[in-house]
Amino acid sequence: MGFDRSEWSAENCSVKRTLDIVGEKWTLLVLREAYYGARRFEQFHAGVGCARNVLTDRLHTLVEHGLMERRPYREPGARQRHEYRLAEAGIELFPALIALMRWGDRWVADPAGPPVRVTHRDCGSPVRAELSCEAGHTGLTARDTTPVPGPGARRAA
Repeated sequence: MGFDRSEWSAENCSVKRTLDIVGEKWTLLVLREAYYGARRFEQFHAGVGCARNVLTDRLHTLVEHGLMERRPYREPGARQRHEYRLAEAGIELFPALIALMRWGDRWVADPAGPPVRVTHRDCGSPVRAELSCEAGHTGLTARDTTPVPGPGARRAA
């Protein structure tokens, strides 16, 4: 079965559904800060730089969709507050953010180079996101792939 795009509906597209959750720029920047180790609202606010109400909304969205978990904590002598930890779904999005970062490092970074390098904790080498197939072929690009209808594909009306 080939993939003639005009024959298939895009109404249940996984890319669209993902972007409905994380496609707003502040959301990706909140995730960036979480990957860098931020857990508390003020850490996110300092790193992201958006309005507090926008940050509150983005954190709520990430918790609502299972990318982050909200956990209570209490500093001695202070009222209870909440911190935000990456959930499994949020951790699994990390390669996508690395791919965006590496693209930005190559195509839009300052002349001096990228502002942050993400490295492997054990050996110190730079981390990259790389496409591979389940048969073990690596270094794939869009030219090496082909879309085919999946089990959730719906015929266009």
